[in-house]
Amino acid sequence: MKKIRIRFSKKGKIRFISHRDIARIWERALRKAQIKIAYSEGFSPRPKISFGLALPTGNESEAEYLDLELETVIEGTSVELETIKGKINSALPMGLQVQSVAVKEEGSESLQQSVVSCTWQFDLKGHTIEEVNQWLLQILESAEIVVERERKGKVVVEDLRKQVISIEVIGETDTGVRVQADLGTQPRTLRPSELLAASNPPLKAWNVCRMNQWMLQGDERVEPLLNNDAPAPSAQLADVIRRELKNVRTNGQAHEIGPSQRWISRSKTKT
Repeated sequence: MKKIRIRFSKKGKIRFISHRDIARIWERALRKAQIKIAYSEGFSPRPKISFGLALPTGNESEAEYLDLELETVIEGTSVELETIKGKINSALPMGLQVQSVAVKEEGSESLQQSVVSCTWQFDLKGHTIEEVNQWLLQILESAEIVVERERKGKVVVEDLRKQVISIEVIGETDTGVRVQADLGTQPRTLRPSELLAASNPPLKAWNVCRMNQWMLQGDERVEPLLNNDAPAPSAQLADVIRRELKNVRTNGQAHEIGPSQRWISRSKTKT
């Protein structure tokens, strides 16, 4: 095998670094770690690194992914993959950390094609749980969440509602009420900030963190790593997150979406 998939976290001040700059940081770190990456052919060879869905600048993540094609074949043993993980972590700056490394099967889809949804957590500051639950109810009872966007000088209308897979309050933190939402990525990624901006009045999220990215294998939702001994935190609430929460809901069940009415936002967003 020559291809590997890496899951890494992006936490702290480095969340303010853009996706493009993070890609440059990774290229430098791989050179420093002496990981021999395959390069494309042609006049301007580029390392064969493929990143997953871009993370909005300012958001944190427990589950970012990238694919690498190595210069030479590896056996893909656990020892070999742990060695690669250790080398890369020693070269990455503070705030970026490899969590898991696995072999990528030949012919498998790219991250951009295969990820169908993401799990997000964020805090709503200055609101009570009752107020946030009313907002969630407004979403759950909406048949449509229609927004107008400006693209290339033209106004287009989109329905965000079909991208809201599930949403729930999971507790309170020192900075507000914490919400967890599963939002779709096909045909276009829905971000928490867009859903909140479509509210009436618009809401603002604090401490936004992408907890998981999900693919489908048949009817089963799975993480993008084929061999993952360290699942991302929202697969089972991490201790550090549990300590932050007060009044944690114990049922762990997300609300099912049931359409009944139309929710329209006329605010225009340039994309």
